[in-house]
Amino acid sequence: MTETPPMRRKASLLATLLLSTALAAGPALAQAPAPAPAGQDPVVARVDGAEIRLSELQDEATRLPEELRAMPAPMLMPLLLDQMITQKAITAAARAQGLANDPEVQARLRRAEEEALQQALITRAVAPQMTEEALRARYQREVAGRAAEEEVRARHILVPTEAEARTALTEARRPNADFAEVARRRSTGPGAREGGDLGFFKRSDMIPEFAAAAFAMQPGQISENPVRTQFGWHVIKVEERRAVPPPAFEDAREALRQRAFEEAVTAEVERIRLAARIERFAMDGSPLPAAPAPSLLDGAAPPAAQPRR
Repeated sequence: MTETPPMRRKASLLATLLLSTALAAGPALAQAPAPAPAGQDPVVARVDGAEIRLSELQDEATRLPEELRAMPAPMLMPLLLDQMITQKAITAAARAQGLANDPEVQARLRRAEEEALQQALITRAVAPQMTEEALRARYQREVAGRAAEEEVRARHILVPTEAEARTALTEARRPNADFAEVARRRSTGPGAREGGDLGFFKRSDMIPEFAAAAFAMQPGQISENPVRTQFGWHVIKVEERRAVPPPAFEDAREALRQRAFEEAVTAEVERIRLAARIERFAMDGSPLPAAPAPSLLDGAAPPAAQPRR
């Protein structure tokens, strides 16, 4: 069937309305497009003779943002097909004008091809490290056997000078003094309004001087002396201590995936670079100066000093 201009305008207005409705509805409408029956891949549209098949439409649906994939399939698929028809028509018009032979277009196509090949190779290389089995094995190696890690919850008063810190320390150590109230009045650091509460933290979360002082105290204790760091002078009070066991696999999964991905990509890129024959040239294309020939003295240690007689 050939579309007439009024029909196209009506479809466009309807598409806009339906998209707005679906976006407002959000995840409540979540439905995945039904896959084509096995062995069937019907033609769902033709544009100047170029076919659009159901499998192409379904593949395009997987690339949509999550909020659009949440639309019911009977609503989403006709809208998506309309978009693909427009894209096919524009592509056909560009080819008819000879733009496929335009040097800039060809350069873009080459870059797109190279990027697709790079992504395909890296994806294939890292896939074995990203399976559920591989991640669980990594969890057992790196996380499961780890000892419980100690955490401290502390408050602090941060001031710029030692004299101010000693004044705050004297006030905080008075009988029945409220450390949080002193922090609210005297501390100049972040969290002063919360009484200097830093929440729970691990030793590695804090700079060494602060961590050493905090982890040397027991709950209820206030530092004997102000602690100096790059941020100023601190008066510290430890509120609680606790031992935190390793996270469950489900809680650690995302961090494990990210670490596995980064390591696998780095290893694969390094392997490929080492296997490649690489030649470098100066920015003007001229040969670079040859590297100096290795010497027998390269890496040699100086002789030991002889004792004076």
